Amino acid sequence: MDAYERLSALGLTLPKTPKAAGNYIPAKLCGEMLYLAGQGPQRPDGSWCVGKVGKDVSLEEAYQHARLVGLQLLGVIHDAVGDLNRVEVIKLLGMVNAVAEFADHPKVINGASDLLIEVLGEAGRHARSAVGMGSLPNGITVEIEAILRVLPRD
Repeated sequence: MDAYERLSALGLTLPKTPKAAGNYIPAKLCGEMLYLAGQGPQRPDGSWCVGKVGKDVSLEEAYQHARLVGLQLLGVIHDAVGDLNRVEVIKLLGMVNAVAEFADHPKVINGASDLLIEVLGEAGRHARSAVGMGSLPNGITVEIEAILRVLPRD
């Protein structure tokens, strides 16, 4: 199964890449490396998942928010490269808007990591950092950026 067949089997559709909220671009290709700007959890209706994890948002909800960000990252990759089957995820940086006492940041970011592996298979396995933040833009719960390698065409 290729990445698009896996997406379909999961009942998922790639979202459109949101417009940049500042003076940056969503993706930058440099040689074979693709750098993705941080993406946040935007629902299909355009609203954002907001709140503090550990106070307003549970671990389980935040996991789903990170999964939503993973889908957003796949949409940006598709727009940038044109084929999800031509990428290998190298590194994620996941940031969680959490209360100071919250310590399960990796469990939250697993939402995105799990989705990337479900869709991309072994090419979705990656190195990763998961950190807590005192705040994130517009109060979003999770922000994730990625570094990928674009594979040559067959």
